[in-house]
Amino acid sequence: QVQLVESGGGSVQPGGSLSLSCAASGSLGDVNAMGWYRQAPGKQRELVATVPNDGSATYADSVKGRFTISRDFAKNTLSLQMISLKPEDTALYYCNAHECAGYRCSYYEFDNWGQGTRVTVSS
Repeated sequence: QVQLVESGGGSVQPGGSLSLSCAASGSLGDVNAMGWYRQAPGKQRELVATVPNDGSATYADSVKGRFTISRDFAKNTLSLQMISLKPEDTALYYCNAHECAGYRCSYYEFDNWGQGTRVTVSS
């Protein structure tokens, strides 16, 4: 079982910056990727950025050039640096740890989620 605890977030004016952090604990041996997702009111949860175990990073087009994800494999932490924030970035942000076992996750795969941290961008 994987536990994820997020911190950071808050309220900021458009153009401002915020940082999010996520600490992972528990049985992390099958985690093959960690990432950030967000869910705005009335919308589906969407991917913001993810970092698999090879260290590469993938971003949603809407945040490229403004958000930076980083993963500390030694400390089992994940962070998201956000700059040039826009009102449309307002959402509940969730830390995710994806577990995968077996060839192409044939044995099992499971998504672990944090409790979410709110980001509000408003003037």
